[in-house]
Amino acid sequence: MKKGENANHPKKGATIKVEPIKSKDDVRRIKKFLAYSARDSALFTVGINTNLRASDLLRLTVGQVRHVKPMEDIELREKKTGNKRRVTLNKACLEAIRELLATRPDARDSEPVFLSGRGRQALTVPSVNRLVKQWCKDAKLKGNFGSHSLRKTWGYHQRVTFGVGLPELMVCFNHSTQRQTLEYLCVQPDEIRSVYANEL
Repeated sequence: MKKGENANHPKKGATIKVEPIKSKDDVRRIKKFLAYSARDSALFTVGINTNLRASDLLRLTVGQVRHVKPMEDIELREKKTGNKRRVTLNKACLEAIRELLATRPDARDSEPVFLSGRGRQALTVPSVNRLVKQWCKDAKLKGNFGSHSLRKTWGYHQRVTFGVGLPELMVCFNHSTQRQTLEYLCVQPDEIRSVYANEL
């Protein structure tokens, strides 16, 4: 290793895969830990109830969500692709957002929903990454977790818990193949292994 290199940092061009939070009990445990912080609770809840990337979660403004009703859509432009897309917010998302905004009665419509601890600036993706890692560590989860785990958790439970089909999830994630979706959600090894349990 060269001088000044970080042994824990990925090599140039390498990627680190993070995992979804697969257990609903673990999801509930993290929610319980976060009950003390309206911001962190809302960030986690919205993150695991939508398929938004962290960069897009952090671009949500108060004005976009203040008067939205459950299952209504909001429109945003994805940071990664530049494409406009519509996102549906469910009851859990909006209840968490309402609780957060109740702590900020003077919030302006132009403000980010998820503020950093410094003035009225939005949280950053690296900050969310650190938060998610800490939440999962506090919950004693084993594995590699980060900001992308929120989005993956949504997809994993849509597939495994709620039985949503791969074609629908492919559209949600803009994937080109079902295999890509299975690998992304970390369910392919489990589903392949389960095939061998079928006895004739």
